[in-house]
Formats: sequence, C-alpha cells, structure tokens
Amino acid sequence: MFRPCIDLRNGRVVQLVGGTLRDDGAGVHTNYESVQPASWYADLYRDDGLTGGHVISLGSGNEEAARSALAAWPGGLQYGGGVHLENAADWLDAGAAHVIVTSWLFQGDELDEARLAALTARVGRDRLVLDLSCRRTPDGAYRVMTDRWQTATRCFLNRQTLEHLARSCSEFLVHAVDVEGLCGGIDEELVVKLAEWSPLPVTYAGGARNLSDLERTDQLGRGRVDLTIGSALDLFGGTGVRYADAVAFNRSRHRQSLA
Repeated sequence: MFRPCIDLRNGRVVQLVGGTLRDDGAGVHTNYESVQPASWYADLYRDDGLTGGHVISLGSGNEEAARSALAAWPGGLQYGGGVHLENAADWLDAGAAHVIVTSWLFQGDELDEARLAALTARVGRDRLVLDLSCRRTPDGAYRVMTDRWQTATRCFLNRQTLEHLARSCSEFLVHAVDVEGLCGGIDEELVVKLAEWSPLPVTYAGGARNLSDLERTDQLGRGRVDLTIGSALDLFGGTGVRYADAVAFNRSRHRQSLA
C-alpha cells in the first residue's frame, strides 16, 4: 500500500536527498519545496482516506507546521522528529496517531534499552513506531543510522533485532538512506528482507521512481511492506508517479481485501 508523507524543513514541506542532511544545513540537496502549507497536504490525505502517513520534522523550526498538519487530521498521521520521553505524549495530544522515534533511543551508537522501556511505558506500545532507517555496509548488512542519518550505530537490521524491538512498538519505519530521494529505484533486497524478518507492519521509504515500484514493493513485501513515495510524486514536483494513481492503487487493494 501507498503511505503518504509530509517532510518539513524550516517550516516548509520539502523533498530532500536524505543522505545529504547535516546538522549545520550545509550541502543539503533539495528536490522540492512546496508553496502549500503542511495542513494542505494533511487535508488532502484525509479526504482521500490515506491512513498511516507520517509527518517528519527535519531539524528545528517546524513545530508550528507540524502541529497544523496534525490538527487538520487528528489521529490520521504519525509524527516523528525530535521525539523523546518528555514530549512524546504532547505530540499524541496534538493529534498524532503514533509517535516515531529513533535518535533519542540511542546513547552514542548503542541502543539504550532503558530509554526504550520508559518510552513504551509512557505512550504505550500501540502508539509507538520505531524508525530504523539504515545504510548498507560493504558486506551487505544494514546498519541503523541516527542523528539525521549521520551516525552509524552498532544496531543492525536483521530478524533478531526486529523480533526484539517488536515487543516495544506497533510498527517500523525504514528509510533506505543510500537511495532516499534519488528516484533511482527501491532497494528490492531490503524490501524482501523486511517482509521476511519483521513480525510487525513496516513502511519502507527510499528510491521509489514509478508506479511499478509500488506494485513491486507490494509483491516483494508479500503485502506486509508499505511504500512511501516522495520526490517521484507529482504532488512534490516529480514526474514518475501521479498521486491520483497511488490513491487508486490503495483503493484497488482495499477492494481486493474485501472480496
């Protein structure tokens, strides 16, 4: 299934080449910056019944825009970006269906199990999504990245990791950092592995270039891996995928599930 997104930088809806993000903002490659506010996209997704999408804050200066999107569709969008123990419940109160967390759960390059347990206790397993965005290593493994994908952790994406973390959350979000924003095609091997390894629903993002990639993700992911499409979508200035076609794909899959 197609899951929509609202990526925010400096209060504007954008599409970036994710691997170029830096704390100082230098060298960031922007594919698209919208003239429409975040709430406009939330309204659109609500009207088209696109559940499970996410609002991601890429740095500071996005709180007002993020809150406007969540207010436009209370309970319809997930929120991630700077979420931690002290503000997670506030984002849920602001209208987020789930909070998405990565970097705060790590101390340096190590996953902090105490922090994870505390956060799960605070917001509840059913309202927590773990972002396990990753880079492929030279030997073919997938290493989880934090801090806007700048810090390589000692946590690797595999069956053991996903089964362990599944006890603490309800979904996973996985950006393939190496292909994010490039519109060069999805990481098919990663999609296959996510379907094989994860006991929970997974949303994959990274590299989608056309409607065939949505169909391919559905096939390779055995209906257990959803796809976020960003820069290729005409909604964000892309030419590879019409938003209307992605919506139609979801409606078709929904009808098939009811048949």
